[in-house]
Amino acid sequence: MTTIDPVKVAAFVRVVEAESFTAAAQLLGLPKSSVSRSVSRLEEDLGVRLLQRTTRRLHLTDAGSAFYQKARGALSALEEAALTAADLGHEPRGTVRITAPVDLGEFLAEPLTRFVREHPQIQVDLVLTARIVDMVREGFDLALRASRLKDSSLIARKLGSFADGLYAAPGYLKRSGTPTSLAELAHHECVLFRARGGRSTWTLRGPKGEEHVEVTGSINVDDLSFVVHAAEAGAGVAYLPHVIAARSVAAKRLVRVLPEHCWTHADLSLVLPSGRHVPTRVALLRDFLAESLKATLGAHRHTKPSA
Repeated sequence: MTTIDPVKVAAFVRVVEAESFTAAAQLLGLPKSSVSRSVSRLEEDLGVRLLQRTTRRLHLTDAGSAFYQKARGALSALEEAALTAADLGHEPRGTVRITAPVDLGEFLAEPLTRFVREHPQIQVDLVLTARIVDMVREGFDLALRASRLKDSSLIARKLGSFADGLYAAPGYLKRSGTPTSLAELAHHECVLFRARGGRSTWTLRGPKGEEHVEVTGSINVDDLSFVVHAAEAGAGVAYLPHVIAARSVAAKRLVRVLPEHCWTHADLSLVLPSGRHVPTRVALLRDFLAESLKATLGAHRHTKPSA
């Protein structure tokens, strides 16, 4: 009976999941040559070829596909057993990898700082990106998502919803006038977010119920932080989540426009991959961030208009 080295199996599984030796080596923290050698020796031990290697892609053979399906489950069970034993035997330690939208970075700095002070043996690796990452393939433990989930392999904990409103710099309103109705926005310069052709349709709810207005602007950007800065500079009226605009309002760089109009458009969720053991260090950060971000969203859920 052939004895199979679990280290070689782990290397093979990670290569299949990452779809490359280079990415698997990064996840495992090993040289690419070591990972490649482990997979080759596993194939020698089994007496079959598991992967077809080309210059561009890796392809599972029929034997490789069958072995991967069995090995993945066995490896997951082994890793879960090891993590459970480690959690029971020591103070939580290690690294938690988390990804979040760039616009939410400023709301994570303070709670993450408090968290690592309370848990000095845990390190946090935060990646801020506008890209929707593949959590399993890229090795993330947690993710903050401000959009509807499309991946059924993920588990989401809803933290709250973003409430939006209209904001502008006092200087812009002094120069261009303050709109008194939603329809008047069509005659104002607006800072656009992910618009097309310099136009966008804004939807808000006010005294007349749900209303829509087509707005135009000379600046269109895909980053909400830039929208805030452009609005502060007097570029026009901006459509922003209250929580994103709060600091600018407090500093009197922005004021609410048409404060009786608002909109709730997206949920913020804390996401984990499903079907795997959640290490104590990950659970601790998950619960800590959930409590902190719920409080942040709640504080700005019904933001009062600026004077």
